[in-house]
Amino acid sequence: MVHLFRTSLGVMTLAAAAFGPGGVAQAANGPFLAHQALYDLSLVKSRSNSVNSARGRILYNFTGSSCEGYTSEFRQVSELDSGEGKVTLSDLRSNSWEDAAGKSYRFKIETRMNEADAGRVDGSAERDGDHINVKLKLPAPKTFTLDGQIVFPTEQIQRIIAAARDGKSLLELSVYDGSDDGQKVYNTLTVIGQPIAAERATSSDPSTADEHMKSLKRWPVTVSYFDRQSQQKEGEQTPVYAMAFELYENGVSRQLVLDYNDFVISGAMGKFDIKDSKPCN
Repeated sequence: MVHLFRTSLGVMTLAAAAFGPGGVAQAANGPFLAHQALYDLSLVKSRSNSVNSARGRILYNFTGSSCEGYTSEFRQVSELDSGEGKVTLSDLRSNSWEDAAGKSYRFKIETRMNEADAGRVDGSAERDGDHINVKLKLPAPKTFTLDGQIVFPTEQIQRIIAAARDGKSLLELSVYDGSDDGQKVYNTLTVIGQPIAAERATSSDPSTADEHMKSLKRWPVTVSYFDRQSQQKEGEQTPVYAMAFELYENGVSRQLVLDYNDFVISGAMGKFDIKDSKPCN
């Protein structure tokens, strides 16, 4: 069940939105949109009967510009009921910054489970030629290098949008977001479906009701996350988790479905507010 809480960082990376000056939605190759989104979580199904019910909320803030970089603030409070009085309460908070070129990434993550002490990760990563230098302050001081082909979270969503616009159906990326103990790298496989017509909203939410969003393309997308280290050692091909969602060409995601193998959680957008942004000088 811990997977639900620690992997939501990747989910909210893909829930980032793109925007232009004055809060008007722009094409995917434009800057990103400053916004706040609220998602309501609920249990879709439990394959092994390990979870009886689930509820929670995600609050996500995204700000910045192509000249000053992008800041993501995230909080998820979740409750899983496994039956017989076994309830797991989690409070996950993160704050990250990534420059527009995908060269620098800073992150702070705090995870609290029930009454246990909070787990903290604090670090930074800098791209340098054909490798990435990572420096951790927490949970313990450590420096190490990663393959330069690895991307950070904002660049991940940029590449998915670019692939969708080019008509590609598959995209493989290795991603580093600082989750777990700050040393984990995920191999990802993204499957992109055919564009969805604006009138084909299966259900309404603040994104489909927004006038700026109605004219935008969107695609059904599924991203599977694999443990890179396990794949290298054992040829592991079973994803740690997967998420499906509808991705607008400006980066907004709706209709989240998070699959953790034993159980599936949905994330319905309950609120969506566009914020003012400062144009680059």
